[in-house]
Amino acid sequence: MTEPTRIRAVLQGDLVDVRMRLTHDMEMGRRKDADGKLVPAWFVQRLTVTHNGRTVFAAQCGPMISKNPQFNFRFTGGKPGERIVVSWVDNRGEQRSDEAEIALG
Repeated sequence: MTEPTRIRAVLQGDLVDVRMRLTHDMEMGRRKDADGKLVPAWFVQRLTVTHNGRTVFAAQCGPMISKNPQFNFRFTGGKPGERIVVSWVDNRGEQRSDEAEIALG
C-alpha cells in the first residue's frame, strides 16, 4: 500500500481550492532496470474526488504522468468542516482512498 494522498482543500470565497499529491511510482513501461529488462508499466488509471457523494473531479491517467503526480482544481458548493474523498485505482488493481476536511481560507 502506498502512502496517504496529501490533500489541501481551502474555501476561498465561493470556491474550494483543492491541491493534492498522489504517492505513486507511475512507471511508464519503457525504462530498463540494471539488467536491461523493461520495468513493467504501473500507473494510476482512474482518479476521482467526491464531495457529499457528488463527483467534483475525475481523471483518466496514463503512463506518461510523472512520479507522485500533483493535481489542482476548484469546485463550488463546499463549506468549512465538510470532507472530500480522493480515490484512485492503478493498472494493477491497487486502490487507495483518502479524505480531507475543507478549511476556511
